[in-house]
Amino acid sequence: MTDLTNDFVANHEFIRAARETLNDQMWDYLVGGTETETTLARNRAALDAVALRPRVLVDVSEIDATWEFLGKKLRLPVMLAPVGGLDSFDPLGAVSVARGAGEFGAGMMFSSVTERTKPEVRAAMDGPLVYQLYVRGFGRFIEDEVEAAIEAGFDAFAFTVDTAVYSRRERDIVKRFAKPWRRFVNDESVRAQAALNWKDIERIRKAYDIPLMIKGVGTAEDARIAVDHGLDWVYVSNHGGRQLDHGMGSADVLTEVVDAVKGQIKILMDGSVSRGTDVVKAVALGADMVGIGRLYCYALAVAGPAGIVRMLEILENEIHSALGLAGVASFRDLSPGHLRRGAPLVGVPGVHSAFPLLDG
Repeated sequence: MTDLTNDFVANHEFIRAARETLNDQMWDYLVGGTETETTLARNRAALDAVALRPRVLVDVSEIDATWEFLGKKLRLPVMLAPVGGLDSFDPLGAVSVARGAGEFGAGMMFSSVTERTKPEVRAAMDGPLVYQLYVRGFGRFIEDEVEAAIEAGFDAFAFTVDTAVYSRRERDIVKRFAKPWRRFVNDESVRAQAALNWKDIERIRKAYDIPLMIKGVGTAEDARIAVDHGLDWVYVSNHGGRQLDHGMGSADVLTEVVDAVKGQIKILMDGSVSRGTDVVKAVALGADMVGIGRLYCYALAVAGPAGIVRMLEILENEIHSALGLAGVASFRDLSPGHLRRGAPLVGVPGVHSAFPLLDG
């Protein structure tokens, strides 16, 4: 795999290069949110309002950032989140993402809204792999998808639960952008996603022995219901600010979910995670795994699997620095005592506000 060490030394360089690579439609699809993009901005604001409280005179001569996810060891507690339309960023789409994630040692969640097949992606991915489903039919549609994921060797199965109604992503709407990966969407598929409910989750939980999670949890109440239904994971996410406008930032939701479930279920979280300090904050807040989305898409669009590996290397370097300077030698040593909530914001939060040198 191509060595990009000297080509990219900070992740905002991938963002700058991706803007030059992508057309206006795909760029706005990637960076945009729904309607006023308030939820998108609150994702960033929620992370920025958490300050780190460093401890000193701790032996941090050996930093261990490794983590375990679905029984497999990773270099970081990081999973590449599911993104639709990956083939518009790279010719091999999810296969390239799987190769990059596997090469580095990160987890991956594969979206059903892509061109690649489950066996293709599983064959390319050396590491923990989750299948994420958008329900597109009635009858045995869900059962068939679960069985296919199990047969292909996926490590877990996720239901998308925050897309019951299509959102108004106005950047896409005003450009009349017809997303090619939605060509199979019809009235029945729209109704099928809208009809998904807790009875479906209960049915699948009873019928299949595979770790199950729901992606798109935004309240403590739903997290507790997930516990009651025997789910293994809840995924705190607002789709990167791309579904319900004027929602809470994911880091704020994470706090209430952690308090509500009291360790009875594992928690995955995403939402504007852009820096190593973001990953450190999320784990200290109680996340068992942290998802990144837009960040890896920039790297994918610019340099394919090698770009993803290099992006993760830079993120790893940031994480090592953050852990050491916070006075901990590993993620396992983190605690809420290393954080202070309610820190004043120092800038206007936005999709790229974590990268102040981007336009410099």
